[in-house]
Amino acid sequence: MVRNKPVLLTAVLLILLSCSKVPITGRKQFNMVPDGLISEMSLNSYRDFLSQNPPLPPSNPKVAMVKRVGERIAAAVEKFLRDNGKAGKADSYQWEYNLVENSEVNAWCLPGGRVVVYTGILPYSKDEAGLAVIMGHEIAHAVANHGGERMSQQLAVVAGGVSLEIAMQQQPSQTQDLFNLAYGLGSTLGTLAYSRTHELEADKLGMVFMAMAGYDPSRALSFWEDMAAIPGVAPPELLSTHPGSERRIKAIREYIPKANIYFVNQ
Repeated sequence: MVRNKPVLLTAVLLILLSCSKVPITGRKQFNMVPDGLISEMSLNSYRDFLSQNPPLPPSNPKVAMVKRVGERIAAAVEKFLRDNGKAGKADSYQWEYNLVENSEVNAWCLPGGRVVVYTGILPYSKDEAGLAVIMGHEIAHAVANHGGERMSQQLAVVAGGVSLEIAMQQQPSQTQDLFNLAYGLGSTLGTLAYSRTHELEADKLGMVFMAMAGYDPSRALSFWEDMAAIPGVAPPELLSTHPGSERRIKAIREYIPKANIYFVNQ
């Protein structure tokens, strides 16, 4: 037992040094994934995806709407970060917004601000404010570094707690697959990418960002109420990491007054 103390102390020290806080909520998170390597892996996955799913042209009115919403939310995110002493992080984003022809009800944002929206989700967003709910939520995942947190957890389980650098050297393809899973890319298990905690947290951050961008955050409530009424779109809570509709709607309703503070101050 005594011989294991150095290993235990090292593990505890690693956890302490790898802790950070999520903006707005202040929740502590464990992250042992360096930003530089994540950015590199993110760019690789992003390029691979777009090579197989060419974005619709800028002349498409729906593409223009996606870009318009994205730019407004991105400006809000950068303002929030600068106002809270994180100008370096604000400067690190290289925003891109793409709309791809795909019937799947999906959208995502990778580290660095690379956003992809699927045409299959547009009938559910209905209007620009509804799209802001979706894009604000996905961008919030990136700002809160939920993917990095999820990947850190997976490295601890699958790779025995080794660093990302070592994992990339020893098992590069498997580690890239782990990244894709953590960020919900290229896998039928994409819905397992984020925990219920992450989803509810992204709802809150997304509401703040859309409010700062000039969109009424109460639109998040009507959006999720509409989604809950569609059979097959919102799975039961026990069958998915996504929070159940009733729980999610309750949390959103309760958070509207806080998000509204950012809305009325615009």
